[in-house]
Amino acid sequence: MSDLAQPAPEDRAESLDQRADRNWTELLQELRVLQTGTQILTGFLLALAFQAAFADLSVGQHAFYLTLVVLAAVSAIIALAPVALHRIAFRHHVKPEIVGYGQIMLVIALITVSLLIVGVVAFVFDVVVGLTAGWIAGVVLALLIGVLWITVPIGIRTRWDRRRRGLS
Repeated sequence: MSDLAQPAPEDRAESLDQRADRNWTELLQELRVLQTGTQILTGFLLALAFQAAFADLSVGQHAFYLTLVVLAAVSAIIALAPVALHRIAFRHHVKPEIVGYGQIMLVIALITVSLLIVGVVAFVFDVVVGLTAGWIAGVVLALLIGVLWITVPIGIRTRWDRRRRGLS
């Protein structure tokens, strides 16, 4: 059962529609932040191809670059998918379903953007310093994302759930 389908917690007196509206607003804010970062990375990637030194890249670096460009495009498409659904389903009274779909797309977008961030930094380190430095930078960033985007939030959520149930 999705979070949206469950009754509102006792500390919020809101209907299903009110909860869907609130969740949609929060989801849009998160999508805006994600989309801005994705656009900046995409712009950076697209500008690289027009630099004189781009021709000096190896075949492998060109392939990695093109993979990153495709990943940037896929990230933007996924992040915009909830907005497209909202436009198409506007005034059809399916806001809870839109929010549920948006939640799934946002999680997938976070995964693709995390891969994009790691990839772009690894690519830059590879080009500027060397392949080993690229791998090290990529692994360090992947670990940082794992801690800050997954481990810390799960820890906070677990502590909160325990406190709410009176277990701690």
